[in-house]
Amino acid sequence: MNSISASKFAGELVRQEVLDLHAYHVPDSSGCIKLDAMENPYQIPTELRGEIAEAVAAAAINRYPDPGAISLKEKIRNAIGLHEGMDLLLGNGSDELIQLLVLALNKPGATMLSVEPSFVMYKMIASYTGMRYAGVPLASNSGAADFSLDLPAMLASIQREQPALIFLAYPNNPTGNLFSSEAVAQIIAATPGLVVLDEAYYAFASDSFVPHLKRYANLLVMRTFSKLGMAGLRLGFLAGSAEWLRELEKLRLPYNVGVLTQLVAGKLLAHHEVLLQQAERIKRDRAKLYQQLTGISALDVYSSEANFLLFRVAKATEIFNGLKQRGVLIKNLDGGHPMLKDCLRVTVGTPEENEQFISALKECL
Repeated sequence: MNSISASKFAGELVRQEVLDLHAYHVPDSSGCIKLDAMENPYQIPTELRGEIAEAVAAAAINRYPDPGAISLKEKIRNAIGLHEGMDLLLGNGSDELIQLLVLALNKPGATMLSVEPSFVMYKMIASYTGMRYAGVPLASNSGAADFSLDLPAMLASIQREQPALIFLAYPNNPTGNLFSSEAVAQIIAATPGLVVLDEAYYAFASDSFVPHLKRYANLLVMRTFSKLGMAGLRLGFLAGSAEWLRELEKLRLPYNVGVLTQLVAGKLLAHHEVLLQQAERIKRDRAKLYQQLTGISALDVYSSEANFLLFRVAKATEIFNGLKQRGVLIKNLDGGHPMLKDCLRVTVGTPEENEQFISALKECL
């Protein structure tokens, strides 16, 4: 065995689905204005930072965290107005929750269904867990993608595939649009399996299905606090019926939400209005940035109900590289999904960051 190289040895033992994958790439942002990862650009107020620092200093990090995160769950329940009878499951960001759902529902022959393009982790996690994946392209209008939900195609795919699990990002990532709630309701009603609405960008959107959880026995809503100023804490949750979450709890690794995450998130949720005020500011900044981008004739800009904007431009990769050379990092989607050819995505930053982005973009063009 010692004479065999590690790469050959790993190649013989690791599953082919894993060998075929590429690790999720996070680009180096050193020295750049960071507008690539949909983070909240605003720090929390100084007084609140002081309160959190005191609490962290006194935290019992020598002890395991509360395994059920009872206090934090109650704060989340109050913050989102969760109905009685509905429960919560916490995860280390949304990615862990997606993985739990796939592990729970991946029976032999089971299929995961989603739209395309959408959040890459749905398909990626299906691939490395060996679950069959089916993608339904979003709609095109006169040959050009408008990224709306193709309801007839979606319903036909549900009928054909009989999916055990559907993920719908609401609003969608990376396109930013919010699908018709009536169309989503039809999808939930037509699906024989579980439908998970990924509301990662709920704070910037005009609608949510959290108030409708009681109406659908096969619906869960997934959210993350990463976009609301807690990206560094890695905290996500599933909301829905206790019956579903009880089964998923069996797969959750013990102590998956650490002492500091529980403590700091609890403090921030006690001041939830501060975070929501920042989200409102980002929405105003988004409107201004959208107006500036639509004023540039070389761009096709898509409206958004998230904290980012998608736009299409000729020679997108060249523009992306030019921006990075000028100290502005955004997301290059060109070369990924075919519908995203020549597409770039920019996170809404502070007004100063947005202005620097616009100035650098105009120089590149």
